[in-house]
Amino acid sequence: MTHRIRAARWVEKEHVAAVIAEALQPTPIAAWLVPDQEQRGRVLTDVAAIWVEHAMFYGDVHVTSDLTAATVCFHRYRPLPPPASYTTRLATAAGPHADNFLALDDIIASRQPTEAHYHLACLAVRPPHQRTGLGRTLMHHLRSRLDLIELPSWTLTLPTGRHLLAQAGYTADHHAIVRPADGVTLQPMTRRCGQRGETATTAHRPTSSRQNFRV
Repeated sequence: MTHRIRAARWVEKEHVAAVIAEALQPTPIAAWLVPDQEQRGRVLTDVAAIWVEHAMFYGDVHVTSDLTAATVCFHRYRPLPPPASYTTRLATAAGPHADNFLALDDIIASRQPTEAHYHLACLAVRPPHQRTGLGRTLMHHLRSRLDLIELPSWTLTLPTGRHLLAQAGYTADHHAIVRPADGVTLQPMTRRCGQRGETATTAHRPTSSRQNFRV
């Protein structure tokens, strides 16, 4: 099946947030952010909605035609303001888990390049549709856009995301690996303008079959 990639519509922002939360929920970072398993799905969705909305103002959100996968990106030509009323909205969305999300914000800010760049905040595929090529399709679309705008790209990924990112031309900075909690590892990766990716035979294979989620 061929999937068309398009920009997400404003009315779809809650749906995109739900896709992100569903993809993130089984991962170690989700358990760190929201230890309460019963509340995890709701909290992840509500927090993701804040950032999806923000990306629609300061970046772009692209989805597959069936709304089962999405990328959320920011155009960081200059420092960006936080989401509107962020502290209040985060407290409402995350409740007692808000400090963990703020810690993640600090990690991202501390590792982010100071030069102008395109920030791939996340790529998410709903679990029933993982390992069907949707992630690769989205990354191919992203790579084409990056080559047109001639801007470097940066992301922070879980280890399972390295293979797909390497195929799109991203390289890992092993000296900047972050471990915010036991069992949680985040890998910064950067793609320079026009950088070619590794082939499927030479790229690092993921240790898990689970589709990666980038933050």
